[in-house]
Amino acid sequence: MRFASLGSGSKGNATLIHKGKTFVLLDCGFSLKETEARLSRLGVKASQINGIVVTHEHGDHIRGVGPLARKYEIPVWLTRGTATCQTLGTLPMKHHIDVHDAFSINELYLQPYPVPHDAKEPCQFVFTDGKRKLGILTDTGSITSHIEEQLNGCHALLLECNHDINMLQEGSYPASLKKRVGGRFGHLSNEQATALLQKLDTSCLKFLVAAHISEQNNTPQFAKEALWNGLGFEPDWIDILDQDDGLHWCEI
Repeated sequence: MRFASLGSGSKGNATLIHKGKTFVLLDCGFSLKETEARLSRLGVKASQINGIVVTHEHGDHIRGVGPLARKYEIPVWLTRGTATCQTLGTLPMKHHIDVHDAFSINELYLQPYPVPHDAKEPCQFVFTDGKRKLGILTDTGSITSHIEEQLNGCHALLLECNHDINMLQEGSYPASLKKRVGGRFGHLSNEQATALLQKLDTSCLKFLVAAHISEQNNTPQFAKEALWNGLGFEPDWIDILDQDDGLHWCEI
């Protein structure tokens, strides 16, 4: 099993997971043309994608879902709450998921789990091929015991380090946006990412990636230091997800 990112941040998010002949795209926040170009950069054609899985209905995660699904007749998995979003348009094949029920897409097994975020029915996912475990956590304002349980023992983890608390508070965002981003249903700070890692069983962890980093309220170095602090040492296999370049394939 391997994974890659088409890009991560407020301008668009998409993660690609691959096992054997199965390609699953988690979210698609880029235009159709941009998505095709970024997939090509990873050596993948859009026609190879077997399914699109959606975390929630915010534009930076669903902008390209409808156009991509319609052009290539790709089935889409999403919660009933997310499915009420009109932006998605008509989907060729739609599967509703329960945030507590695991399901499979060909060779990949997916476990959704609920997260506190300002969306209608948001969730995140753990992917496995039966041997390796990839955990993904972005777009949550706080950590629950259920989140900790789901992310224990991962071999790879994409973890949101959205903002530095001081940079957010001293930055140019209006007070209402600062309150939203830093609130219980907003985004994870570097400090929250550190605290989560300190609670997890990371004994199997071989890939750790900082995701959804704010361009205005964080820096890659601050995010990396947060992950170092969470682990208690400075491994050279920590990566930073870039908005423009994404992340090339990582084999778990």
